[in-house]
Amino acid sequence: MTEDILAIPYRHRPVAIRLAGYSGALLLVALATVVGLFLASRWGNSPVVMLYLLPVLAAAIYGGLGPGLLAAVASALAYNYYFTAPVHTFVIHSAADIVTVMVLFLVALVCSQLAASIRQQAQIASQHAARNAAIAGFARRLLSARGEAEVAEASALRLAQLFGCHVVILSPDNEAPPMARSSPDATLSPSDLAAASFTLLSGERSGRGEKRAPQADWQFHPVMADTDVIAAVGLARNDGAPPIRDDGLWLFESLTDQMALALDRARLDGEARASAALRARDKLRSALLTSIGDDVKPRLKAIQAAVRALRREGAADRTLVAQLDSEVTGVERHIDNLVDVGPVAQHEAIELGEISIDLHRRTVSRLGEPVHLTPKEFAVLSELAKHAGRVLTHAQLLRAVWGPAQQDHVDYLRVAVGTLRKKLERDPANPELIRNEPGVGYRLAA
Repeated sequence: MTEDILAIPYRHRPVAIRLAGYSGALLLVALATVVGLFLASRWGNSPVVMLYLLPVLAAAIYGGLGPGLLAAVASALAYNYYFTAPVHTFVIHSAADIVTVMVLFLVALVCSQLAASIRQQAQIASQHAARNAAIAGFARRLLSARGEAEVAEASALRLAQLFGCHVVILSPDNEAPPMARSSPDATLSPSDLAAASFTLLSGERSGRGEKRAPQADWQFHPVMADTDVIAAVGLARNDGAPPIRDDGLWLFESLTDQMALALDRARLDGEARASAALRARDKLRSALLTSIGDDVKPRLKAIQAAVRALRREGAADRTLVAQLDSEVTGVERHIDNLVDVGPVAQHEAIELGEISIDLHRRTVSRLGEPVHLTPKEFAVLSELAKHAGRVLTHAQLLRAVWGPAQQDHVDYLRVAVGTLRKKLERDPANPELIRNEPGVGYRLAA
């Protein structure tokens, strides 16, 4: 992660930077000693004691507690060596000098701890401000995204920038391609896909650095909406190290919460647009059917009148006239039925025991509680519901939901049906709602 987002604690910094902090502390003490020797030759040792507090404070503020303590010890030793009799030794003859050195050390020690504590508090405040700014910027970016694909794309790019790693976002449909990648090089191996499937199914982290599937190159985190997993975020670094440190996990989880809200909002917006389109289509269909009835029925009436006239005159074949009259009456009845079919009939929920399926609103509930389904899961269930009680073959379901090109991928269908049974059946191992017809397909119990 970039340092402008999370300042690296001193103990996590590279060894070279830590050594530079200690070296700088010793250099500051040496500089104070040189200045002290110059002052002592003119005004005595009294001002030198206060002079040594400056390198202690500077080392603690800029280097942390460790360099500050080193500066405190070095200052006490330097003052003893150069400014207390006998000089150039660490022996002290005067009790006053002993007290002076001890007080200098204690004051330097306290000052170093206070300065380091102030520095630490300033770093914490800076980290919190940076985190809040990152979350706010992330939320603003997602707010401008339209659709789930755009939300996923924006999230992948921003997370890759913040955490300095490759990012891929997967949907709950395992057979579907990734929703977004931070770069074209972000590819997943079979072990990575297995770890991602575990995260999508269980809602737990997996992959690199985790207890589950540690052999994977990627680390996967669930994106949760309430108790449902709506996506999984995969992260990987080029050096193979775990992509997120413990001190960055809070920020990452806050960002994925924002991502979950944006994905949920995009899904609801999409459903609202689809519902509006469906209502517009129903309105247009009703208008077309009414127009057909208005145009065709007068002509049918005219034909019926001509048939009755032929029957009265007895000039035509009676059998032919009767057949013609029957066909015209059937066509008229068929048109009346079409005109009478309105949106309300199609908008009624399908009730199957504990399960209620509303094809118009695209909602499913069990015992009155809503059940969240992925688009593919709902498409499979709706196709079965439209033909409740009938057996639909694997090929029929695959063509209707995934398209003709995927009609041989029966494993796609088995995964979707297995997930539906987990969400809808009392006992998924002994399904009562979605029945399996071995070697043929599936049937929704009517």
